[in-house]
This record gives sequence, C-alpha cells and structure tokens, in this order.
Amino acid sequence: MEQAILDKIKEKLLNDKERLEADLKQFTTKNKNNPDDYDANFPNLGDKEDENANEVAQYSDNLTLERTLEKQLRDVNNALQRIDDGKYGVCKYCKKEISVERLEARPTSSACVECKKVLTQEM
Repeated sequence: MEQAILDKIKEKLLNDKERLEADLKQFTTKNKNNPDDYDANFPNLGDKEDENANEVAQYSDNLTLERTLEKQLRDVNNALQRIDDGKYGVCKYCKKEISVERLEARPTSSACVECKKVLTQEM
C-alpha cells in the first residue's frame, strides 16, 4: 500500500478516535481500572416519579450507546495498532491484501470482502 494512502487512512482513524472519545466523555466516566472501558453515568433529573422513570430510560439508552461507541473505539485502536505493527491492510483470515477501496470506505476492516462474506454467510 502506498504510504500516502496509509497516512490518509491513519489520519482518518486518529480523527475518529478523537471524536469517539469526546462522544463518550459527554455521558461516561473512564474506568480507573481499565483505561479501555467507560462507565455510563446515571443521570439525575430530579426526585419526582416521572423524572425517575426518565432517568432509568436515559441510563438504559446511554448503556447501549456506550457499548456501541466502545466497540467502535476498540476497532479504531486495533486498526491503529495494526498500522504501527506493519500488519494493516492484510486479511486476518486468508492473509491476502485487503483492497484499498475497502479500507478507504471502512478503515477499521481487518478482513477482505471475500472472507467477510463467508463469515457473515452472504454467499
């Protein structure tokens, strides 16, 4: 892969990482025991019954969002690690190169299109 393309992808991944961390910071606290884990904060909207119900609903939504953002951040960090290790752009299943078009469209990809289709049974 050309260095210019790799640099462009790395820059996008670093921007994604910054955005995801900022999004998580809005409603979570970083786990002191695990720097890759975030814990959703329980909202405090008041003491009335309807406010308590809204707190529970919002907290539930935040937990789902937290898990989604954490997974995306983990994927970004893994892709950045593969770049640093010189393993980026190689399918982890068949060891063939992943197309540049796929990596530009989904920079966190660790599998080529063919292997991904087999894994998701899209044959």
